[in-house]
Amino acid sequence: MYEKFETEIEKLNQRVQEQAHARSGARLLMTHPGVGPVTALATEVFLGDPARFADSKALASYVGLIPREHSSGGRQRLGGLSKQGNPLLRFLWGEAGAHAVRRDPELQRFYRRKLVQKGLGKARVAVARKLGIRLWILLRDQIEYNEFCRRGQKQQKSSDACAGMPETPYGATSHRPVD
Repeated sequence: MYEKFETEIEKLNQRVQEQAHARSGARLLMTHPGVGPVTALATEVFLGDPARFADSKALASYVGLIPREHSSGGRQRLGGLSKQGNPLLRFLWGEAGAHAVRRDPELQRFYRRKLVQKGLGKARVAVARKLGIRLWILLRDQIEYNEFCRRGQKQQKSSDACAGMPETPYGATSHRPVD
């Protein structure tokens, strides 16, 4: 019985892989580290046309990766995840985010920072949301992961990340003069 299920699962995995490779959007998404055929195919199918989302907040709201809000009398109270969107997509982005953290240095720094600030659960959700936004950008702009990273590096170099502080040589973190 176990062997029968294993062969069925293998056939289904093969079909998913064939479908993912047949779709151009899914092929773009699979260039991101940690994103496999299942996540890529589900993301492309469930999101549909990426142009329908005005911004990343609209995307996160659609998937349900935003906090619940209970506000009254000028006081804002944020709760747990709204879970209003597709549970499969939320799950897949969470799992893919856990794998992407191991392979993408920028995502790993983000995850570690959130882990210290907010704890394990909130850090995992933050990474899932960030990964989902990245995947949406890949689909919207029709670019691969390498181009996405290149654009990010170009943007970081052009902006003043240190708020007017002089650049430090060799990636040093301190702004003290070097003797």
